[in-house]
Amino acid sequence: MSINQKNRIVTFDNYINGKWVKGKRNEVIESKNPAHFNEIVGAVQSSSNEDVDHAVNSAKKALKQWKGTSAVLRGNYLNKAADIMEKRLQEIAEIATKEMGKTIGETRGEVLRAATILRYYAQEGMNKVGDVIPSADSKNLLYTTRTPVGVVGVISPWNFPIAIPIWKIAPALIYGNTIVFKPATETAITAAKLVEVFDEAGLPAGVLNLVTGKGSIIGDYFLEHRGINAISFTGSNNIGKKVATAAINRGSKFQLEMGGKNPAIVLEDADLEVAAELVVNGAMKHTGQKCTATSKVFVQESIYEEFKSRVVNKLKAIKVGDGLEEGVYMGPLSSKNQQENVLRYIEQGKLEGAALSFGGGIPIGEQFETGYYVEPTLFENVTNEMTIAREEIFGPVLCLIKIDNYEEAIRQANDTEFGLSAALFTRDMARSLDFINQIEVGMVKVNGETAGVEPQAPFGGMKQSSSHSREQGKAAIEFFTSIKTVTITPTP
Repeated sequence: MSINQKNRIVTFDNYINGKWVKGKRNEVIESKNPAHFNEIVGAVQSSSNEDVDHAVNSAKKALKQWKGTSAVLRGNYLNKAADIMEKRLQEIAEIATKEMGKTIGETRGEVLRAATILRYYAQEGMNKVGDVIPSADSKNLLYTTRTPVGVVGVISPWNFPIAIPIWKIAPALIYGNTIVFKPATETAITAAKLVEVFDEAGLPAGVLNLVTGKGSIIGDYFLEHRGINAISFTGSNNIGKKVATAAINRGSKFQLEMGGKNPAIVLEDADLEVAAELVVNGAMKHTGQKCTATSKVFVQESIYEEFKSRVVNKLKAIKVGDGLEEGVYMGPLSSKNQQENVLRYIEQGKLEGAALSFGGGIPIGEQFETGYYVEPTLFENVTNEMTIAREEIFGPVLCLIKIDNYEEAIRQANDTEFGLSAALFTRDMARSLDFINQIEVGMVKVNGETAGVEPQAPFGGMKQSSSHSREQGKAAIEFFTSIKTVTITPTP
């Protein structure tokens, strides 16, 4: 880390082989606060392919020793990192809020979640990794064990800059892998803060390496690097497909978590106040910038007007502003590009005949003129064929779709290329069980919001939302290790 004495901008270096080093290109990328786009939060390295090589080679060099370290001892490093993360909670949360805009309460929650994930996987280091299997020959010892996949490339998004990297890094480390971490440039300072935590915890040199830079410069090289044995990616579907193609071409493992268009169904026997509260939370928290956000709601006609009224009342109560201000419910979008994209979808919705019931523009006021804000937005008279009902908007836009009955809602909810999360609001247990069986998603909520999953539970989707692997919980071992089957036959 260095400070430019002229403009006082703090620049963060790459972290390779246990040292903070400048990129070979000698160029930096500035990070700007989306709540006040004239404010420069800091800068990170604009790395080159040579920097990627340096990081990968360091990870390869460190692999043998780290792989040979007891998993129990590896867990000790994760516990130390969790302690440090909690100690630095406010510092890390503030940087994340300044970089991508979400509220300080949400980023504090992310830090605490990350600490919980670290402790969960620290404990995993004390669990079994194989089974003894009966052999047809009673003299044989037949069993399975697991081996790390090797050097793991971690590519993380900007919308959850703390939790998502940690739920990739923690299991990768506990199962004996080394890592090259390439974060989104929008939140690369936050990523550097996370790496500082592991450095302070004493993680051996080369086990975790950080390389920052634009995808347009190092992206393809990173994906195609033959020194990387597996890639865990969270981000857009377009980039996810590139990750998969590159991995297949070189015969390495890949794990993709991508987009979502997550429905909620509200039936006439639901608790409408609970449903409205959780639908709004799912749609508007994190400014709608999460792959599990509630984006469309199928509402039974008999309770449609009452439900809409409750939703509108809750939208009216939302305070929009700088995420660092206590009491703000919804911060800015992460960038100008995000703001323009969301406003473009809103205009498309109006052009296709949807009725704008609330919001739909930039909030009025001097404080909103220097940030990337969009009002919480509600559309009705939406059909499932409209663009705003089919494509992921990644912003605070919610669509209401009127339906006659449960069967129609299920049919329309499944009519999508995505399959990440879905929610049903009802008191009917039989309907709930049927919904669990019929809905084509990886995460099902009954009387809960579409967003969120506990750290010990598997996370992932179906269809175009995922590569059908799972992150978090015990499921993570399937990606970060390979099974090795062993037979020992005693010598006579």
